[in-house]
Amino acid sequence: MAIFLTKDSKVIVQGMTGATGMKHTKLMLADGTNIVGGVNPRKAGTTVDFDGTEVPVFGSVKEAMEKTGADVSVLFVPPAFAKAAVVEAIDAEIPLAVVITEGIAVHDSAAFWAYAKAKGNKTRIIGPNCPGLITPGQSNAGIIPGDITKPGRIGLVSKSGTLTYQMMYELRDIGFSSAVGIGGDPVIGTTHIDALAAFEADPETDLIVMIGEIGGDAEERAADYIKANVTKPVVGYVAGFTAPEGKTMGHAGAIVSGSSGTAQAKKEALEAAGVKVGKTPTETAKLARAILGS
Repeated sequence: MAIFLTKDSKVIVQGMTGATGMKHTKLMLADGTNIVGGVNPRKAGTTVDFDGTEVPVFGSVKEAMEKTGADVSVLFVPPAFAKAAVVEAIDAEIPLAVVITEGIAVHDSAAFWAYAKAKGNKTRIIGPNCPGLITPGQSNAGIIPGDITKPGRIGLVSKSGTLTYQMMYELRDIGFSSAVGIGGDPVIGTTHIDALAAFEADPETDLIVMIGEIGGDAEERAADYIKANVTKPVVGYVAGFTAPEGKTMGHAGAIVSGSSGTAQAKKEALEAAGVKVGKTPTETAKLARAILGS
């Protein structure tokens, strides 16, 4: 079992023929991802050889879906063209669009998020500015290293890519059902709450690790949701305890104003909802171990 992505997922890559797309398509294939095509209107009808695996290139998402049955798209499209690429995926009604691209204008992200909603939310967006998601041993859609963990019974949702990798490594001997990097931009598609709901419903997830960071109120809203809806144990980590007020830290959404959005405020909200919160990733991993051990 997994959330959003399984061994049966048929994946296409928008921007596959660019340098970044080529690099990560090769890595995703090595992880066992069922990549059925790429999308580039200028190279439609050609194929790309990835160490003996021939991947066809289609002119549009719609054509790729019609010819392959694709149900997931991973986007490695430059920021200036990302909005159009996501809108194309939404128009084609692909069930899942994983937007890896960093540096997309917030206005563009807000526009394609609103467009997906107006179209009935038939396309789940993960990202932008995210590492994607992985179901270890089954499929990998994005840039998460596939060799740092194994299949297991922990579900992970994180704003931070590098902290996703660290947590997966810290708990590699236990393993993960799925790990989802939702991105740290001010406007994102899939939220902590969406992933929490999916992990709560997944019978093969025993414990959820949630990684947040300073800025905004996503973690506080997630805490309210956990209190009302989540029965599984949740362990949390909030990046940015030492961040100075008013400074953007790493992610565009990670900015604190006054007492709003501080790591301490988020920690207190999560703990009030019964979430054990670590001060470091390693401490958070130890809390998870203690719960699973008991």
